[in-house]
Amino acid sequence: MVTRIGILGTAVAALVLFAAQAAGAPLARQDVVIPMDDGVPIAATLYTPGGAQPAGGWPAVVLFHGLAGNREQVNTFATAYGLVEKDYVVLTIDARGHGQSGGLAGFAGSRDVADARAVHAWLAAQPGIAPTRIAAWGISYGGGIALNSLVAGVPWGAVVAVQSWTDLAAALMPQGLVRSGTVAALAAAIPEARRDPSLAPVFAAALAGSTAAARPWAAERSSFSRLGQVTAPVFIAQGRRDFLFGMEHGTRAFQRLLGPKGLYVGLHGHPPSSFPAADTPALLNEVRVWLDCHLRGLGCTVPTSVSIAPATFPGTAVRRAALPLLKTTTVAFPGVTTFAPKGRVVRRSAPLRAQVETFGTPQLKVSIAASGGWSRLVAVLTARTPQGRQIVLGSGGVPTRNGLRKVSIQLSGQVTVIPKGSRLVLTLGSSSLAQAKTNTTYLDLPMPAKARVRVGNAVLSLPGLRQPVTK
Repeated sequence: MVTRIGILGTAVAALVLFAAQAAGAPLARQDVVIPMDDGVPIAATLYTPGGAQPAGGWPAVVLFHGLAGNREQVNTFATAYGLVEKDYVVLTIDARGHGQSGGLAGFAGSRDVADARAVHAWLAAQPGIAPTRIAAWGISYGGGIALNSLVAGVPWGAVVAVQSWTDLAAALMPQGLVRSGTVAALAAAIPEARRDPSLAPVFAAALAGSTAAARPWAAERSSFSRLGQVTAPVFIAQGRRDFLFGMEHGTRAFQRLLGPKGLYVGLHGHPPSSFPAADTPALLNEVRVWLDCHLRGLGCTVPTSVSIAPATFPGTAVRRAALPLLKTTTVAFPGVTTFAPKGRVVRRSAPLRAQVETFGTPQLKVSIAASGGWSRLVAVLTARTPQGRQIVLGSGGVPTRNGLRKVSIQLSGQVTVIPKGSRLVLTLGSSSLAQAKTNTTYLDLPMPAKARVRVGNAVLSLPGLRQPVTK
């Protein structure tokens, strides 16, 4: 469960959502520079189909790349996979502080939102463009920009966000404990020379375990609190197993949105998943149908849909009209163990009596007694299958204080198949490194040498699909 921020080059393969090559008519490509209101130039590439312009002008899509990516990656895949075809104008851009654009990267903040607004306005003013039929399509970092600009009032005709976030605080500091390894990886993804200097104190405080500065910073970059006001069409694709932006970012957004909405939970994602994945063609087909409906008025039959790709992908996802019904599996981890900062406790369950296909956020309740300045408790849940394979199911943590109390730890939201007969393994410590040296989600930050924690009985609530989609 090492955190890696490196899907940017492969993520742009998602652009095969326009993979049907145009028949006959030539395509026009033009590299342009779009000036922002502060004078920063944003580098972009505009693709325009040949042939007859449709009545009312061309619908268009603006593509936002991921963190540390650039439009050249997008353009390469556009050429290789026939990104631009007869039905859409496509604009690819280098985000501020990326590629050939000027300025400094501010991690999808208000300046990036202003850039998105200016890009939309520039494209809407181009001859032959239908100004009310311009969509934003973004992956990871780019998805955050697309959603944040939407709730800020940029008049996108539709938005598609792939493996992104809606609540950055929930992603980086769930329950008030900073995922320090994740924050360190994000900070390192952009060279310091191209990073907005205002980010330095925020990242430094977060890495030291302080959330005071990070919370308002994350709130500015989150769309969740304002999604309940959105009536524009929104399609969200989350990964079944994505330990950076868990599937709850998609399910919670889906519940909150007011307008036409679609949710696809698939095999793609940040590690331990990847992009593209086995079900990428199915995802991209759904996205294409969605855009055709809301930008071109074609094939609009289902205003709301939820698709879940089976773990062993058979070629199609399971589609429903609403989020699935769930059942809860309760697992006990009895015992009493006391340990110091470098220590840990590992407990194993009895074999599961039936296969479980999780869906959502597992919750662990555990009694603890902390002393000597013990400041946090981190839990990592894994499964050991009957064949001996280890499956990491997620991690979570909470700040603690001296004294006796019962804590509740929410683990990473995901959709994972746990075979019948598997034993669940719970590791508790002061960091995720207690489970494995490669698990850097929560780093081993300083704690007083005299600190101790006594861990009592633990009970896990594991939400799962009442009707599994993976056979």
